[in-house]
Amino acid sequence: MNILTVGSVAYDEVITPFDRRERALGGSATFFSIAARHFAPVSIVAVIGSDFNLADEQLLEHKGIDLTGLEKVDGKCFFWKGEYLANWNDRITHDTQLNAFEHFKPKVPTAQRNSDVVFLGNIHPTLQRDVLNQVDKPKIVALDTMNLWIKETRADLIDTLKHVDFLLINDSEAAMLSGKRQLVEAAKTIAEMGPKTLCIKQGEHGAILIQGDQIFIAPAYPLCNVVDPTGAGDSFAGGFIGYLAAQQDFNFETLKKAVIYGSVMGSFTVESFSVDRLASISDADIEARYREFIKFTHFEG
Repeated sequence: MNILTVGSVAYDEVITPFDRRERALGGSATFFSIAARHFAPVSIVAVIGSDFNLADEQLLEHKGIDLTGLEKVDGKCFFWKGEYLANWNDRITHDTQLNAFEHFKPKVPTAQRNSDVVFLGNIHPTLQRDVLNQVDKPKIVALDTMNLWIKETRADLIDTLKHVDFLLINDSEAAMLSGKRQLVEAAKTIAEMGPKTLCIKQGEHGAILIQGDQIFIAPAYPLCNVVDPTGAGDSFAGGFIGYLAAQQDFNFETLKKAVIYGSVMGSFTVESFSVDRLASISDADIEARYREFIKFTHFEG
């Protein structure tokens, strides 16, 4: 099945306790699509400025990502500058410039309107809904969001969630959206809003998958050298949704495997700045790490 994703294609300036990178290729659609394309064909709906590097565009094209829906406008690309603190969990945003993204109106190309899978990346919920209004009955609709949209545009977000099958957010966002601190209770409340399957990302502590009374807890891949966590959540979504798009059914056993593939893709991303590591891996690298996950988590009851 083919995947359509809407999100940002951006440049980041990232500061860590050990190093920094200026003008790093980033954005939710960038990380998602580079991860997901290992599993299924991916098309992007996004906007870039006239300062977007030709080499970066060629990288996406070389990965087989359909850029028909990548709109080019005058001006600069979306820009984010952030700093990670020593524990990697705390992050300071120093600067956010919407630039080309400020007046972005998603336009889904005609050829992509019958996409089987739609992933609505972390952007304003009204833009996410605009995309849904342009597609024809996808088999899967998944959405990512953040605390900003939950706090500032709650009504718009809840309206969009009515049309969503899968929600991918972190634990604090799940608590904020649902008003429940306990994650199972949070999932039940969110399911009443629309999404029947909730995948809660917990960074270095892994992820929890909740669908009705079924729960699956997955660890994070044990890493010794974290370079830059930027884009790890989007890469997780790319692995998760990409694997589902490659399958013929979406039962809970399939969803559990999708969580592991999501964790695999996120683990590669944090090993470098930008998409450097993620863009360099092969299908064999992914399968090898997936097998390592099985080894790490298997035990006899």
